[in-house]
Amino acid sequence: MAKKIPFMCTAFRDGFQSVYGARVLTKDFLPALAAARDAGIDYFEAGGGARFQSLYFYCNEDAFDMMDQFRATAGPSANLQTLARGVNVVGLESQPSDIIKLHAELFKKHGITTIRNFDALNDVDNLVHSGQCIVEAGLKHQVCVTLMELPPGCEGAHTAEFYTNRLQQILDAEIPFDSVCFKDASGTAVPSKVHDTIKRARQILPAGTFIHFHTHETAGISVQANLAALDAGADAIDLSLAPCSGGTCQPDILVMWHALRGSDYTLGIDIDKVREAEEVFKECMQEYFLPPEATTVEPLIPWSPMPGGALTANTQMMRDNGILDKYPDLIKAMGDVVRRGGFGTSVTPVSQFYIQQALNNVMFKPWEKIAPSYGKMILGYFGKTPVEPDAEIVKIASEQLNLEPTTRSPLEMNNEDATKGTAAARAILESEGLPISDENIFIAATCKEKGIAFLKGEAAVGVRKVAPESASEPASSGTASGKYDLKINDRVFQVAVDGQRVTVNGKAFEVDLQSASEGDAPAVSASSTAADVAVNASMPGVVLKVLKQVGDHVNAGDTVIVLEAMKMEVTANAPAAGTVGSIEVKQGDQVVNGQRLATIAS
Repeated sequence: MAKKIPFMCTAFRDGFQSVYGARVLTKDFLPALAAARDAGIDYFEAGGGARFQSLYFYCNEDAFDMMDQFRATAGPSANLQTLARGVNVVGLESQPSDIIKLHAELFKKHGITTIRNFDALNDVDNLVHSGQCIVEAGLKHQVCVTLMELPPGCEGAHTAEFYTNRLQQILDAEIPFDSVCFKDASGTAVPSKVHDTIKRARQILPAGTFIHFHTHETAGISVQANLAALDAGADAIDLSLAPCSGGTCQPDILVMWHALRGSDYTLGIDIDKVREAEEVFKECMQEYFLPPEATTVEPLIPWSPMPGGALTANTQMMRDNGILDKYPDLIKAMGDVVRRGGFGTSVTPVSQFYIQQALNNVMFKPWEKIAPSYGKMILGYFGKTPVEPDAEIVKIASEQLNLEPTTRSPLEMNNEDATKGTAAARAILESEGLPISDENIFIAATCKEKGIAFLKGEAAVGVRKVAPESASEPASSGTASGKYDLKINDRVFQVAVDGQRVTVNGKAFEVDLQSASEGDAPAVSASSTAADVAVNASMPGVVLKVLKQVGDHVNAGDTVIVLEAMKMEVTANAPAAGTVGSIEVKQGDQVVNGQRLATIAS
């Protein structure tokens, strides 16, 4: 008799993250969740990872409300699991003890059953406190070892021996857990190594320990890897539903069901009901822009390696910023960034650090500009990397960031940081006149300015939907229509205007097209001259903060404007001392590489 294999349906978290950059509105997917429930699926990934911040950043939704609705729809008995990043919890920045504890308590409060908890560096010290908090909150703790394949030609760490050693460290640290997961976010770990790793794990784990395996189809070997894991003794795997399956996601339930036919394993599902659920899901998502790279196998991924959950999120941002043509160069550059960065696993947040540095190496000269988070990682501020980073890059990072390398615990440093923690978040809420609640404290701590903007009712919606075809309807009076190739500084943007809806490189915006007036223009000094020095954008992005005003005195190197580009803050600094002569952008503006943002009058 075939062995029944439990699986977690990842469609509504990892699927959303791997296809739509986690930008999906709750009301749009709940009918698909209900259909999956009715198909007999009772184990779902319900949030965490990038999905938490994304709801505040791009959907103007509360992640806790989403979790409540998820629980109500999935039913009281469903196992709802979220993804946590150890001391980083649900963001790219590490947190102090009180925020880590609050995370577990709030997720329990809002209907979550299990938290899968990992550290991208496989630094076990980063899992101790978070694991304890998860269990103390009454949640099940699925502790993780993260996997990937090193770029060809690299050696060190990321072997079966390395993973077994890290698992033994988890056992020695007496971290409480209910199950163990081996998580390969890039889908690059070769099946033979997956088999060897899980077989070794079985030998050192207590008898009966539940082992879960996670991978992606990005490199084209997910079914093979799943079979290797099962043959080695894994108990469960992760699968997804179309349109959030295959490609950058987990393999489809239908695909895995087919692969297991006639084998010693079965998923034990009503396949016809699953097919019906997929049709409902496709209908739910039909208005969302489906990036082509999300649905294909990328043969070059093993040379990066870039995880599925980061690939499309970043290509979408590159598409938004008109630099998607740089994607092949980014893939090539990422291999060197991994090779010299200490072999942290390519999973968020480390994967994003890799991508940010690779982009800097593409947009500027290699290693000319260190991405702050990548630099802090190799300097030890996120924990210990599996191997020592390249000494030359460490020196460059230390000089650029004005930070010394450290071996101190991130948790210890964060606990000493007065700008972090519940007290700091509470102070921000009070200064903004916002209600004090545990939820709001957590939002302020983990989402910072964008979280505050949401709580103040000032958040924008950045969900990428396809503009509906309305050629049969003439544009209303006073609006424009048509499709254009807009060239700005040698970058080409595909723009479609349909009445009050504008789509730029697949990203749709509802706009109010009006004639420009002087009062709408950015502040520009009338005395600005050709002799004034320009403050230019060093890469495309969105204006996050305008720190100076016209008339302010600045010194050379002072930050005038802060951009957000590829999930990192990029400063635009004064090239010379003088007086701010003009500010030519405002918060929220999209800017292109090389665009003049401000001028400095000498």
